[in-house]
Amino acid sequence: MSELLVEWGWVLWLALVLVFVIIEVFTLDFTFLMLAGGSLGGLVAGFFPAPIWAQVVIAGVLALLLLFVVRPPLLRAFRKGGDPTLSNVAALPGLTGTVVKDFADARGQVKLANGETWTSRLADGLDGELVEGERVVVTAIEGATAVVVPASAPQKEGLVP
Repeated sequence: MSELLVEWGWVLWLALVLVFVIIEVFTLDFTFLMLAGGSLGGLVAGFFPAPIWAQVVIAGVLALLLLFVVRPPLLRAFRKGGDPTLSNVAALPGLTGTVVKDFADARGQVKLANGETWTSRLADGLDGELVEGERVVVTAIEGATAVVVPASAPQKEGLVP
């Protein structure tokens, strides 16, 4: 069995490299690519008269080095040019809207500039009533509630981003 493993070990290493590369194609996180690099190191060590345990150690150490030394800068380089545009809930603070349901007890509904209608409440520290048609600005999102201030109100520090 040992002779068979030594003689055909390169096939196992090559299969491992291919499996890791195929998984990497689907994950695109560079983790399995680094493991494939470590397996490639084990394959190269197998071409020299290295025992199986040494091949495994070389593959493991190389995979760890690639994971912790090469992968982080590689991820930063590929994510550097990402789209900085905010989306979903992160894009809502600062957005304007119009009251569509009068506020009672500092709660009501607003239709935002993006077309969405949200349950909303006045920001802490503000009181008063907002009536249908009045303009507001979103200051925060708390769960499914938009926290708003009147657009005509003087902006207090910390209320509007």
